[in-house]
Amino acid sequence: MLLLIFNETRIPGVFIIESEKIIDARGFFARTWDKLEFAKKKLNSDIVQCSISYNRQKATLRGIHYQGFPYEETKVVYCLTGKTYNVVVDLRKNSLTFKKWESHELSGDSYKMIYMPKGVAHGFQTLVNDTVLFYQMSQYHMPKHYRGIRWNDPTFNIKWPLKISEISKRDSSFPNFE
Repeated sequence: MLLLIFNETRIPGVFIIESEKIIDARGFFARTWDKLEFAKKKLNSDIVQCSISYNRQKATLRGIHYQGFPYEETKVVYCLTGKTYNVVVDLRKNSLTFKKWESHELSGDSYKMIYMPKGVAHGFQTLVNDTVLFYQMSQYHMPKHYRGIRWNDPTFNIKWPLKISEISKRDSSFPNFE
């Protein structure tokens, strides 16, 4: 049986997930999702929606997004092609890491995923052109409950690796968190 390897990060409930691979002359085969493996780890495995984010230009920034109560969502993000700098922000008021952030690189070559529980926001910046991310979410998109943190909000002081080349008007105009 192919395994998924779960490595918890500094933010409780956030995991970097690696897939065990079967490698042969053709390449490899690996599992990217297993509802039972997620359930064994007591992680939300109820995926109701999947999306793809294609990003044409290096240094494109998307996020930092989350959904508010009662539509908070768990996300699993996987980079299919290209390379990204992913930022995860803990917005859970009762968490020891409330208002803390961390970053993780994902790439089409690493075959790793990030699991983010409810109450955690996510954003990313592309590090190369033609980058594609695959999202799995536990909640349907609810526009009235859609929220965001501005990329340069002084509350978090997030360090992005590149000068931003592209960002949406909405993502650049979120109010300060405080």
